[in-house]
Formats: sequence, structure tokens, C-alpha cells
Amino acid sequence: MSTTQAPPAEGLVLDARIPDGPIETKWRRWLDAHQLVGPRNRPHYRIVVVGTGLAGASAAASLGAQGFKVDSFCFQDTPRRAHSIAAQGGINAAKDFANEGDAVKRLFYDTIKGGDFRSREANVWRLAEVSTSIIDQAVAQGVPFNREYGGQLATRSFGGVLVKRTFYSRGQTGQQLLLGAYSALQHQVAQGNVTVHNRHEVLDVVLVDGVARGVIARNLITGEIERHAADCVVLASGGYSNVFYLSTNAMGSNVTAAWKATRRGALFANPCYTQIHPTCIPQSGEYQSKLTLMSESLRNDGRIWVPRKPKDERKPNDIPEEERYYFLEERYPAFGNLAPRDIASRAAKVACDQGLGVGGTGRGVYLDFRDEIERQGRAAIEAKYLNLFQMYQRITGDDPFETPMMIYPAPHYTMGGLWVDYELQTTIPGLFAIGESNFSDHGANRLGASALMQALADGYFIAPHTVMHRLATTPKSDVDETHEAFAEAEDGVRGLLERFLATTGSKAPQTIHRELGEIMLDKCGMLRTEESLTTAIEQIRGIRARFWDELRVDGRADEFNPSLEYAGRLHDFIELAELMCEDALRREESCGGHFRGEHETEDGEARRDDERFATATAWEYPAEGLRPDGGFRPHDEPLTFSEVKLATRSYK
Repeated sequence: MSTTQAPPAEGLVLDARIPDGPIETKWRRWLDAHQLVGPRNRPHYRIVVVGTGLAGASAAASLGAQGFKVDSFCFQDTPRRAHSIAAQGGINAAKDFANEGDAVKRLFYDTIKGGDFRSREANVWRLAEVSTSIIDQAVAQGVPFNREYGGQLATRSFGGVLVKRTFYSRGQTGQQLLLGAYSALQHQVAQGNVTVHNRHEVLDVVLVDGVARGVIARNLITGEIERHAADCVVLASGGYSNVFYLSTNAMGSNVTAAWKATRRGALFANPCYTQIHPTCIPQSGEYQSKLTLMSESLRNDGRIWVPRKPKDERKPNDIPEEERYYFLEERYPAFGNLAPRDIASRAAKVACDQGLGVGGTGRGVYLDFRDEIERQGRAAIEAKYLNLFQMYQRITGDDPFETPMMIYPAPHYTMGGLWVDYELQTTIPGLFAIGESNFSDHGANRLGASALMQALADGYFIAPHTVMHRLATTPKSDVDETHEAFAEAEDGVRGLLERFLATTGSKAPQTIHRELGEIMLDKCGMLRTEESLTTAIEQIRGIRARFWDELRVDGRADEFNPSLEYAGRLHDFIELAELMCEDALRREESCGGHFRGEHETEDGEARRDDERFATATAWEYPAEGLRPDGGFRPHDEPLTFSEVKLATRSYK
């Protein structure tokens, strides 16, 4: 019996378990054939859901509504504070309310192309297929989407598409959708089907005979270590952009739950696929600890430009039109300011590298609404973006109605994550990963407004069925918190916490994290090279080697101790950062957000290598632990394309 890690991956063949038949009918055929647990038997099953963002809250609510008993975990003081609340611009769905000819196939193709042909076709088609149901669900919950004058739901465009398929609630779409999911979750709490454990952090996944059977969690207020047994575990713990230290993610966002699963044997796929969002408020100082997103929706009406004269110190309103360089409009005339995020971010970096950047650091470009305010009127712009304009003014002191916003790319979203099959199950049986915590839908670059779509598709319409199928086809065995596997996992968690508290160094976790983030952003950010990645790996291994000598954590384990929480999360980020650079070094091509300087076209665009790298690479954590020189092992899942033709992306 193995309680510590899933069976070794020697000779592992990654089986995505994609159903047979035409892609248009795969999901329907799967639903028609999947097994069910009888309604009277469902209360006898317990499911752990980690995370209460859009994916986690919707999954917990849906599983509870089916009649299962659910334990829902979040480290925030309420599920409403999950980071999904920060999403601004909208959610995609192929409903074609704008009567432009949008369809499931068009959304599917845009997503595959936007991800630079590095995602699994069957999963992406299903995502596009169920997208229409998400909007109906949200409207039924009372989500206040913007509407046209006649009452029809309003839509707008986002980057990388030529249709208006993005539904929105001004600049607060994530918040409103999360409130809808939260209301469904709380209904199941009231029904007695869901128990929410807020202010709890999951610190390990418990395996019995190689199968996920529960978690170890720490009460962040009292410090108590708790055991929670389950028949299935669903991870919905979000992404890992905070590995860069400065990102648009909430300060508490972390990779710990997913990384503990990785240490237990779940493979981690495509970690180098990270997204740098083009429209964020630039960093203002060395000791800043957070960056702020400005919604991509602003690019519908804002024009991005820099002065044509290098190091131009004039105020933006004093620079005449002929001296403004609208670099996205000139380089990508078909899509203009709505080019995909990876392309728009690199274009901004190139402009700043040429000395055309603005602001005190030279790392900024203008996002200007002057023309559309004149054309549409101030009231029309306020109706779409007022809260975003107010937020920008509160942070910077500048009024976007009077002067252009200043923006610059920043780490935002991660397309990599735990490897999952078509049923969203990881390589550990009984362990599922949904939303941003898995790798499955976005390839090497996520299109704007597709994160909310994937989170709610997984949580409302996919995981409730695939988890049920897992339970129905697996003999039920009674495992509770007294099993030796829980004692072993708890001892491991306690031992690690005690080791953190026993450190005698002089550096706070935040100081080490800042050092790590600077390495990652500089050497594994928008531009990567063999030299930069090799150097980064050496530097990260140096941080890992010095970590226990340099770290200092005060306080006790049996109390509220944010420094202890931070140390644990940082410990996982350091290992992940090394893997990200290993993955980026191995992938000798440019695709989407992964841009290798050695692999670009003459005009500066990404050059893929489809013969060698039309794959998803899933990495195995070494069973014996990381050596000083690493030890992660890659496993490749070939990506096959039958519905789309591999081609060089063009948005010109």
C-alpha cells in the first residue's frame, strides 16, 4: 500500500480518455453514457472542494444540489473574497446576440488559435459548447449583465476575436458572477449539503492506495491542524502568477494546494505558459507589493500609443496626432488595439525597449479615450467603464476623461496547471482539478474573458458529472480520518511548520519572494532565452539552497501567523519557479505567452516548432524529493488536430 505518493510514472502514457466520434457529439455521447449514483445513495458520499472562486463555488454548489455532502475550503474570511471577484471585463459565450454570425465552432477556433495551437481540441470544443448555458444560468441567478436599450443582453469585443461575444457587468463581471455562485453555494449550506471551512488552508492531499481520499488543512486563526476524509477531492485553487511576486493576483493567491498534489504524484503540465496582461497600472516603486489590472475591455474604446520621439517628456495632451505612434493599429491593422494579450504585451515591451516608453521608469504606454469620448459622448463611456476610470483615478490621481491612462504589461494568468484528462481528473485517481488550477483549455495564451467561461463551465456543467461518474464506477470503501495515511500526512505537515518556525535567519519570507520574483520576471517573463533561463535556474537553485539558512519566521504554529503562511507558500513557489524555467528551457520554440528570443520570425513574431512541440508537457515531481540539481521528469501528451489546420497565427 502506498500512502505517500501515487505509483511511479515509469513508462507513463498520458491518456486523455477522449470519447470517440465526431467532436460535435463527444460531450453529448459522454453524458449519455456516464454512470450515475442513485439519489438516495448520494448523501453517503463526501467530496472535498478546495477553493471558492467561480470554479470552486459553482462546483461545490452543483455537487451539493445533486445531493452529495461537500466540504468547501477557502483561506479567505468568506467565499465572496476569492480572487474571481477581481475579474473585470466579461465572460465569453457563443450566443451571437450581436447577430454577427458567431457560433460554437467560431469560439472553438478563436480559442485554439488564440492559444497558438497548444491546447486539446476536444476540451476546447466542449468549453465552447457549454458556454451558452453559463449565461442562462447566471441570468437565472440574477447576475446584472449590461443590457441594450431594448432589454437584450449587451456584448462587446475582446482581444483576438472579430465578433462581440463578451457579456459583462460594467467593469465588475467577476464580482457579479461570484455573487451568483456564492448565492447558490449558500443555498446548499442552508440545505445542509455543503459545509464551508473559511480561513482554512489545505496543506496536503491524503492518498490511500494511491487514490485521493482527503486533505490536511490548517485553521489559519487557531493554527489547529485538521483531517478531512472524502471520496473525491476537487482542486479549484486558482493559478500561480504570484510566483513573479508582482502580479495582478490577490496577495494571498498561491500554488500550495496544487503543488502539494504535485508532490504526491499529480503531474504539472506546461508550467512555462504564463500570461502577461497588457493593460495594468505600471509599477511605481521598488517596494510595491501588488499590481492593478485595468480591464482588457478598455481596449474596445481606448487607443494605445507612445510618442514617436524617444524620451519625449511632453504631457500626452501636448503631443500632436502626427507625432503619436499607435503601434498596435499599425502592426496589426485587422485587430488593432484588440490584438491578443501576448501579442499586445510584447508590442508594448518592444516600444519601451526602443526608448519610446513613457512615465518615470520609461516602462509605460498610453491608453487614450479622447477620440471615443468625442464620438460617443462622456455618458456612453461612463456607462461601460465608470468604475474602472474611478479606480484608476484613485490610484494614480489622473482622470482618464481628461488625460490618457498609463499602462504596462504585468503577470496576470497562468495557462499551465495540473494535468487533467477529458474528465478533469489528474494522474492521481479521485483527484480532480478545475478552473485555472488545471492546464486544459487555453494552450499557450488565454483570450480575454475566457477565464470566467472556463471556471463556470468546469464548475457548473462538467465536474459535477465527471465526479459523479468517478464515484459511480468505483467501489465505495470506508476510509475515515483514523486511517494511517492521515496520521502520516498530518505528521508531515506539522514537521514542515515546525521547521519553518525553527529557522534562525534574518530574511522575512517577503524579502526572499521579492528576490525570486525579480529573477522570474527578468529571465522567464515576456522574453526568454537559453542564456536567461539557464541563469535563472542556477539562481533559483541558489535561493533554494540558502532558503533554510536565510529564512526567519516569528510567532507560533498555534496562533494566527501570516508570516508562517507566507513561508509555506513561498517554499512551494521556489520549487515551482525552478520547474517553470526547466519547462521553458526544454520547449525550444516560441508560442503564445512563451516567447523564446532564439525562435522568432524576421518581423518579431513567434515561431513555433510543430514537429517537436505540438505537445502538452506534464512534469513529474521526483519521489525521492528534489536534488540540488533538480530532478523533475517530463512526460509528453501529443496534441492532435483534426478540426483545425496548424498555421502561423496572424492578426494583421
